[in-house]
Amino acid sequence: MRWIVGVVMLLIVAIALNLTILIYAIGFGVALWFASRRLTEHWSQSIVARRTCDVSMGQIGEAIEIQLDIKHIGKVAATWLFCEDLVRTGRDGRIKPGFTTTGKRTDVFSMQPGESATWKYEFIPTRRGYFQIGPFVLETGDFWGIHRRFKVLCSPVYITVHPKTSPVTGYHIESRRPIGEVVMTHRLFEDPTRISGIREYQHGDAMTRVHWRATARTGKLHSKVFEPSSLAGATIVLDFHEDAYESRDEPVRSELAITAAASIANALYLLNQQFGLLSNGRDAVDRIAEEGFVGDSRIRDTLQNASSMKQQSNRLRPVQLKTSKRSDRMLRMLDTLARLEKTDGLSLHNMLASHASELPRDASVIVIVAQMTLERALGLELLHRQGFAVTAIVNAYDTEHYQNAAAILAKHGIPTRHLRDETSLAEICHRHLVTN
Repeated sequence: MRWIVGVVMLLIVAIALNLTILIYAIGFGVALWFASRRLTEHWSQSIVARRTCDVSMGQIGEAIEIQLDIKHIGKVAATWLFCEDLVRTGRDGRIKPGFTTTGKRTDVFSMQPGESATWKYEFIPTRRGYFQIGPFVLETGDFWGIHRRFKVLCSPVYITVHPKTSPVTGYHIESRRPIGEVVMTHRLFEDPTRISGIREYQHGDAMTRVHWRATARTGKLHSKVFEPSSLAGATIVLDFHEDAYESRDEPVRSELAITAAASIANALYLLNQQFGLLSNGRDAVDRIAEEGFVGDSRIRDTLQNASSMKQQSNRLRPVQLKTSKRSDRMLRMLDTLARLEKTDGLSLHNMLASHASELPRDASVIVIVAQMTLERALGLELLHRQGFAVTAIVNAYDTEHYQNAAAILAKHGIPTRHLRDETSLAEICHRHLVTN
């Protein structure tokens, strides 16, 4: 409006002073302004594109091909176009660690009417995650830089990359519930359905333990010896609060926690045991459903910010996968862990206090925690006092850090395991520690 008022006032002055050249110059400038505006709008509306991405799930290190088909459907040649397929970026504008791209995803070029172009590039994830590809944006303008237009040519697509799993050699975190499917290393309970051998009758043995065939064969009373067994199912509790992880250790420690959760779940899946997940992190799908994709198509910087993942969340609802033995449980576990993001909302203590009643009592509780504070220890003690078989996996590289955490939990009767690095995952469930 100020420009229009200024031009009108200048035109009035030129007419009053009979400045013919200035009048012609103003008229030419106004005509050029409208022509440039119309031409720029035509270019921005004449460029169409389509993205082709045949997969929605990927594996770490697996290249995913993305194709962009661009076409000019207008009648006037576009002198310059700047197109870019935006990727998830951090606050500093650089590509965040977690993936690499090879190929063409940005360029400045011109197009003739009816001309088409095809771009191809590869997206290679280097760690698990829920990755946003796009939007594909266009920027164009006139020759003199008077007008610029921005347009979203293609909406974003999302790719889920599952975390990797490491083999676990042996599983000895029992729920202390008798008569199950997994042999225990201690004889707190014996399973009468599992006979491990026979021995001579001892005073006090029940008559139901007498092995009558051996007694008849030897002429002496013999008793059956049973194997101790238990249910090996577990609910994995993963502390994914922002304060639980030192920034200097990221993303190594948080990704190691995800790998540990996936590996333990896979071990239980191979044992045909029930498992589930409870975490105070956030699901990227829920975040996108709540926040949506918001961006002003007139400003390219706003689109870049909209295509980046939010770094903060005050989510107060945990991510939960109910404990069961359903056939699709492992796939759902991997999907959930792939999309899990850290949050600064719900603490571990509050989550355990409010959702302990939803945990099944016929499964142990495995808590993966990075930093052990008094508040977190009280949360684990709360579960222990309610009768759950709780085991804590301390995700720390420093041995002294682990020993301090183990000392705190030992006071509450909670056994601990040390998750030092990825090599320790193989035996994280192998050793059986009993704390009384």
